[in-house]
Amino acid sequence: MAMNLAPGNGRRTRGRAPMSEINVTPFVDVMLVLLIIFMITAPLLVTGVPVDLPESRANALDQDQEPVQISIDQEGRIYLDDEEMSRNALATRLNEIAANQSAEDPRQIMLRGDKTLDYGLIMGVMGELNRAGLNRVSLVTTGSSE
Repeated sequence: MAMNLAPGNGRRTRGRAPMSEINVTPFVDVMLVLLIIFMITAPLLVTGVPVDLPESRANALDQDQEPVQISIDQEGRIYLDDEEMSRNALATRLNEIAANQSAEDPRQIMLRGDKTLDYGLIMGVMGELNRAGLNRVSLVTTGSSE
């Protein structure tokens, strides 16, 4: 904040008030930079595993809690959320998830599989889910254009 001081002994003259204007230019500059950063990073936060999902005309499901995401990419690699793992490690983690869920509110599992995958691989993962006791499984698809 700038003040208009009288020359000489450092005292203000009686007729002038101090200058009380705020320079907002730095604030606007910072806000524009933040806007650009958010515009660039927001599309990158959608999903971590690229999967070409099949189409379906089914409606989306309502959910109370954050679901567990299992993705299988085009090469058959399995991801739990964004972490790649083998089928043995997946079975261990699914048993841990099943042990930590409550009986009255079981965890929702979202299974995303590439549409070019072998059906047996997806059924193998669903078998692991069933063996662990996780039976609320949803197969994720893209919306149909019809």
